[in-house]
Formats: sequence, structure tokens, C-alpha cells
Amino acid sequence: MAPTTSTSTSPTTGLITFYDIALAPPVQKTACSPNPWKTRYALNFKKTPYKTTWVPLPDVSSVRGALNIPASRTFADGTPYHTLPVISDPATGRIVGDSFEIAMYLQEQYPSSGAGDLFPVQELDFVFGQNLELHAPIAETKGAEGHITAYVKFNTNVDSAFTAHTQLMLDGFPFDPATAEECKAIFSQRVGAPWETLGVSEDKRGELLGAFEEALSGLASLYKKDVSGPFLKGSKASYADFIVGGWLRMSRGMLPAKEWKALKGWHDGVFGRLDEALEAFAQMD
Repeated sequence: MAPTTSTSTSPTTGLITFYDIALAPPVQKTACSPNPWKTRYALNFKKTPYKTTWVPLPDVSSVRGALNIPASRTFADGTPYHTLPVISDPATGRIVGDSFEIAMYLQEQYPSSGAGDLFPVQELDFVFGQNLELHAPIAETKGAEGHITAYVKFNTNVDSAFTAHTQLMLDGFPFDPATAEECKAIFSQRVGAPWETLGVSEDKRGELLGAFEEALSGLASLYKKDVSGPFLKGSKASYADFIVGGWLRMSRGMLPAKEWKALKGWHDGVFGRLDEALEAFAQMD
């Protein structure tokens, strides 16, 4: 299945191409992959003109290969974990294939565009300390310096906290019916277990949801420090908010409706308010 491209404007050579993961049609309604969402938020924050190329899950590896972009992470056995996003910027000829590195690139190349600085100095001391087995490997960001290294650590800890609880979301994965069985086989091979065994039974969901809520308590505390909210820096969004927001998009798209409603209300509703506020940067091209 070939990737498809969408744009709200006439294609021009100046547009960045943003490669996102196509899930169930219509892809604009079901997009809930967390790392591409981090990039979409950043692109919209910077008001950088772009077009989206939607890539079916089974084609992600071949698309990265055609762009000559190596995997940004590996499984425990050393095999590459190919995923998206990727951006290609014709203005500079650069192709970048990791969500955090894309954000750094946008800030470096377009420092004053859009809403300004993606990486303002701020306190980001959330730590997820549980030693849990993570089926999806966490990316290792390269090239960060100075205060941006705090964002790298924050990204790793937020990724770990949500990834440790993604079992809650697997039953709601919006597979494209045309490729669903192929995708399930790919995921099963990656984790070494049949897809049908990866979810959470009804009798255990309550316990895992409670653990998920507790895992996010430290993150919620950061959001409560500036009572003006809804972002970590009050009314000013930053890439840290987009990191959390990407995972909230996954939670919104995959959790059962009643559990998503509960998550929005956890810790005095900080995550519900954040998700709503991020709609300002959620527009599709």
C-alpha cells in the first residue's frame, strides 16, 4: 500500500514533508501515534508550512529505508525499531527521523517562527522510577546541549511512564482493516507473544488504571506549580507540553471512552485541561 499525501494548500517545493503513521481511515480522525503528534504540535507551534504523507504501518520500514534514515531506536536484541515521524525540509535538504531531534531542528532552523522558543528554560524534574519491562524501546536523542538536556530526560521519563501502561490501550488500537492482520503479526513478532495475549483482562484493568494514575502523579504535580495553567509555563506552551500531549492523543484514541474520561479528571483535571488547550496546535494540513 503506497503512502498518501494530504495538504490544505497547493503543493509547493517549499513545504516540509511530514511522514505520519496512517491508521484506520479516515486517517486524519484516527491519528493517535504519540511521537508523530509531538512533531505535529511542534510544526504547528512554529507555523512551519508542511504537508503530511500518511504511511501505512507495514510500509514504515521501507519508507525510512528509501529516505536513508536509520532507525532511531533498537529492541533489546539489537534489531532496529523502525517508526515515524520523519520530516524532509527542501529549504535545507535536511531529513530528520526522530521526534525530539525534529523539534531541535525546527528550533535551530526557525528560531523566531510562530510562537517562538520550543525549549524555554523551565523545571522538568518528573522521574518515572518503576523498573518495568517496556515492549516498545525508548529513543535515544543525540545532539542536545545545555538546558535542552533537561527536556531529553523529561521526554524519556514521560515516554517510559506511558509506555509502561500501554497494555490498557491495545484493545482499542485503530488498525486499518486492510492491514490489521499484517500489523498484528508484526507487533507479535516484536514482543514475542501473540497479539491476543497483549491486552489487559477486564478483571485486571482497575488495578492497572490505578497504577497508571499513580505513575502520573509526579507529572501532575509539575502542572500544578503554575496555577494559571494549562501548560507547564502557565499560558505559554513548550515542547514539554507536546511530549505529554502526544501521549494524551494516544490515550484519547485508544482507551475506552469511560477510561479516557477518567484520565482527563485525574489529579484535579490537569491532563484534561492540557489536552483541550493543545487543540490550538492540533490542526491538520
